[in-house]
Amino acid sequence: MIPAVAAAGLARFCDVFVEDTAFGVDDARKIFLAGKSVGLVPKLHADQLSAGGGAELAAEVGAVSADHLECASDTGIAAMAAAGVVAVSLPLATLYLNQTPMPARKFIDAGVPVAVATDFNPGSAPSWDLPLAMMLACHLQRMTPAEALKGATSIAARAVGMAGEAGEVSVGCRADLAVIDSPDVNHWLYHFRPNACVLTVAAGRVCWQAEV
Repeated sequence: MIPAVAAAGLARFCDVFVEDTAFGVDDARKIFLAGKSVGLVPKLHADQLSAGGGAELAAEVGAVSADHLECASDTGIAAMAAAGVVAVSLPLATLYLNQTPMPARKFIDAGVPVAVATDFNPGSAPSWDLPLAMMLACHLQRMTPAEALKGATSIAARAVGMAGEAGEVSVGCRADLAVIDSPDVNHWLYHFRPNACVLTVAAGRVCWQAEV
């Protein structure tokens, strides 16, 4: 199936859920090697429920990112830092599962770039509210508001292989912007409200504006 998916241009990444109840490290490695042989970049759902060597495998196979990582070992964190793998924090999933969140501060202090996302899915994170995920990253994972904002924009772009194309306001990037009604990022994420966005721009064009 992997060569057929790649040949049809249906995917850019090959994602494996590495967990005791899913794919083991050896099987996941085989899948990643098969994907890499046809140009699919590795991604992982790793170490969500137990320390199963997912973070270490992410570094070994040169994954662009690894999600969850609530139970990642110190060895795995160091390996991800050395390999430049993005860690994707999914605080909504841990909130719904009543689980201890990924230790974002430990990853950041070790030199691992941390993205922030919702993990929107009907099973364990049935919410697409990204500002809520960012607020939880600050309150539950001790990320600063600036780190959470960067994690949801430029580092998130890196996690999907779009660094330098999206996720930041700079020459050469897509002009995709959200204008927030707040004096600064600290106030925005501290004073949580249903929707602080007043204007959205996609590819340089205004596509929505709040009524005044």
